[in-house]
Amino acid sequence: MELNQTEMPVYEALQQMKRERIVPFDVPGHKHGKANLELTEFLGEKCMSVDVNSMKPLDNLCHPISVIKRAQQLAADAFKAANAFFMVGGTTSAVQTMILATCKEGDKIIMPRNVHRSAINALILSGAIPVYVNPDSDKRLGISLGMSVSEVEKAIEENPDAKAVMVNNPTYYGICSDIRSITQLAHRHGMKLLADEAHGTHFYFDEELPMAAMEAGADFASVSMHKSGGSLTQSSILLTGQGVNPDYVRQIINLTQTTSGSYLLLSSLDMSRKNLALNGREIFERVRALAKYARDEINSIGDYYAYCREIINHDSIYDFDVTKLSVNTFDVGLAGIEVYDLLRDEYDIQIEFGDIGNILAYISVGDREREIERLASALAEIRRRFKKDKKGMFDHEYINPKVVMSPKNAFFNDKRQVELNEAKGCVCGEFVMCYPPGIPILAPGEIITQEILDYIRYAKEKGCFMTGTEDIEIKKINIVTGQ
Repeated sequence: MELNQTEMPVYEALQQMKRERIVPFDVPGHKHGKANLELTEFLGEKCMSVDVNSMKPLDNLCHPISVIKRAQQLAADAFKAANAFFMVGGTTSAVQTMILATCKEGDKIIMPRNVHRSAINALILSGAIPVYVNPDSDKRLGISLGMSVSEVEKAIEENPDAKAVMVNNPTYYGICSDIRSITQLAHRHGMKLLADEAHGTHFYFDEELPMAAMEAGADFASVSMHKSGGSLTQSSILLTGQGVNPDYVRQIINLTQTTSGSYLLLSSLDMSRKNLALNGREIFERVRALAKYARDEINSIGDYYAYCREIINHDSIYDFDVTKLSVNTFDVGLAGIEVYDLLRDEYDIQIEFGDIGNILAYISVGDREREIERLASALAEIRRRFKKDKKGMFDHEYINPKVVMSPKNAFFNDKRQVELNEAKGCVCGEFVMCYPPGIPILAPGEIITQEILDYIRYAKEKGCFMTGTEDIEIKKINIVTGQ
């Protein structure tokens, strides 16, 4: 079947439905917005008129046979994958599908510990056993890096029965592992390669950027179209390679994904795919230029360090995503989250996140030089007004965990809630993480150490937004009592 990347099958079907002036006696109950005028005024009639339910002309996301199927084929072609699946539960849903489609109860999966919580959630759902490859850390930047090929090889040799290897491509900060070598290594040992590309959509459309998972030969890739791809929040795409059964993957998706897929999200994926397929190279060339301009401006201020490809070591930092504006704040004497808060509260600038020692500002083709200059100017003023002695600052955001129980067993085991200061030496029964980026400080089944408790207290004092525990105030934590 010939594919034309100018097509937008879902969007075109929605437009045809509007022309036919269909009278709705189905859900949703707002009836093209007429039953909720306040919401229609807020979102607009155009939006409400296409917030519709599945019907024959619009296909069905759970079992696509017409326009959604065609749109997914176009996406697979654009991303050079064997198959593509539209996901309306975010990349969280795509990551969980990869793992659920690959690993059953008791199966091992090799992965870096600095994965997003969605991956560990999938282990809780599936009963798979993680074999963590603890990533290297950069002492100067205070961040975890990628996976060393030699460390992955060691994990494979020690766990030859593992079913899959998972790779972040890239990390939140823009750091890439050698995904091609790791893929080849996994395949030589009969294992699938899963790539979390929540922050790597753009890799598929600009050859100046790091290698994309499908090009590397990966079996699965979870692509966050709503991050750098331009679609609506919560929309994502799951890509699969030639050796994956797409019908089985669709069955796995349907275990957890809604049967009422939003056509607003689906059409945004369809339209964004067209835009990237036709204009992606030009778009991301512009983003690269903006990011370089921003790094140059920020590095000229002093103390801040906006890092780039100069940190590559051809191993745990095999490549770097130059569209990422990751900035280390240690030498200003401020935690990244403190700079994040100052930018928002004092200068009305909303960046992506701040952690213990870094901030990340997300740059897209929608930005202009004037916004970059405003950000750099604000950072310069923050340095002038708030710079402190960095003595006593935490210099790392990752602590190697000690895993003593599978995430599933720990999460569903008998638990009790204790004060944080009483939890040392106990087995954690829930998550603790700063969000963003959503990488757990503690996950179910890990020993709670004094170093971890000190880190949690420090992160709370600095103002990190912490999540994961039943206790909203993160003063107490659930520990496993039945072992």
